[in-house]
Amino acid sequence: MEKKIARLRRAKTTRSHIRELGAARLSVSRTGQHIYAQLFTADGSKVLAFASTLESEVREGLTGLKNKDAASRVGSVIAKRALAAGIEAVAFDRSGFRYHGRIKALADAAREGGLKF
Repeated sequence: MEKKIARLRRAKTTRSHIRELGAARLSVSRTGQHIYAQLFTADGSKVLAFASTLESEVREGLTGLKNKDAASRVGSVIAKRALAAGIEAVAFDRSGFRYHGRIKALADAAREGGLKF
């Protein structure tokens, strides 16, 4: 339980900092099976784009859904959808997860896709 509390504490401080910036927020969440990414407006009232390993567009050609390749695919898809929505600069909200592994792979793919953090 302490691990979850620490993650939520990190998420809270990150989100309060992002609120001060007033930028669109790219929020990432992961479970043992899947990874999800959502792009919110600056005030957080509306979801502009969404991508996850649950979608058939993302799943095509992947050997597994729990690895860095799947996270990279989600990152490139969310970047493509964000640019289509007219969003180029975002604040990266890792939801308290540490910046390594699948979270880092998703962020790097989103940057390569054209998003600016």
